[in-house]
Amino acid sequence: MAVELYNRRMIYRPVPDYHMHTPRCNHATGNVADYANAAIAAGLHEIGMSDHSPMPASYDKPWRMDRSELPDYLQEVEQVRDAVSGQLSLRVGLEADFHPGTEAYVAEMIASYAWDYVIGSVHYIGDWGFDNPDTIQIWDTWKIEDAYCAYFKLVEQSALSGLFDIIGHPDLIKKFGHRPPAGSQRVNEAIEAMLQAVKQADVVLEISSAGLRKPVGEIYPHINIVQRAAELGIPFSYGSDAHAPNEVGHGMHECLSMLESFGIQKIASFKQRQRTMVAIQHA
Repeated sequence: MAVELYNRRMIYRPVPDYHMHTPRCNHATGNVADYANAAIAAGLHEIGMSDHSPMPASYDKPWRMDRSELPDYLQEVEQVRDAVSGQLSLRVGLEADFHPGTEAYVAEMIASYAWDYVIGSVHYIGDWGFDNPDTIQIWDTWKIEDAYCAYFKLVEQSALSGLFDIIGHPDLIKKFGHRPPAGSQRVNEAIEAMLQAVKQADVVLEISSAGLRKPVGEIYPHINIVQRAAELGIPFSYGSDAHAPNEVGHGMHECLSMLESFGIQKIASFKQRQRTMVAIQHA
C-alpha cells in the first residue's frame, strides 16, 4: 500500500483543467462563459470544455448532448474562446464514450472537427451504466471483483483504440464505494494490463478530483494506480469533471500533490491534439 504522502499542504500554480460540462449533457449547469469566468476568478490560465459527446441513439441518450446540438456547442465554445483570449486559453474538447460496437460512430464524429483533445471514458459495462445512481441496485447482482475486471478490460481497450488523447477518470468503477477483496490478484492484473495498454498507446491518464465529491470520497485513480503509472512513465492530465462553474479547479492541489509525491513533475497540455508537458510549479 502506497503511503499517502500527498496529504501534506502545498500551494501550486494552476495547471490546465480539461474536464467540464455544459447543460447539453442534461446534468450540468452554467454556460461556457460561466465556466471561463470561474476559471479566471480562480487564477487558472487554461481550461478545456469537454461535454459528453453524442452517441448512437440507443446508447445513454438522457446523459449526453444530441448530435443536433453539437454545432451549437462548438459555436458557443469558439465564441467564448475568442472573447477571453488574452485572459484565458480555452481549448475545445469532448468527452467521448468507449463502448464496443460504437467505435466507428465515435471515430466519424471525432474526425468531423479539429478538436484540441478528446477524453475517452468508460461509463457502461454491457448495457449497465454502473456509475448511474438510478441503476445502483444492479451492483447487487454482480460479484465486485468481476465488475472491476470487466471495467478495466474496457479501459484497456479504450486506450488501444487510437480514438482518444486522455483516458478519463481511470477507476470510475469505485464511484459508489464498492471495493474488491483487498489484494485481489485478478483485479491487480487487470489494472496492470490497463496501464501497460496506456503506456503502449502513449495516451494520457486523467487524475480527477471528481471522486472527492462522490460517495467514494477519493481521487480518481487510486493512489496505487498513480504510483504504478509514475513508475511506467505514463503522463497525466488534470480534470475537475466540473458540472457547475463553482467546481472548476476543484481539488487541483490535492491531485498535484499526489502526482508530485511520486516524482511526477509535469502535466499534459493539448492544442489541436498535440501534447506538450507543462511543469508543475509551486506558487
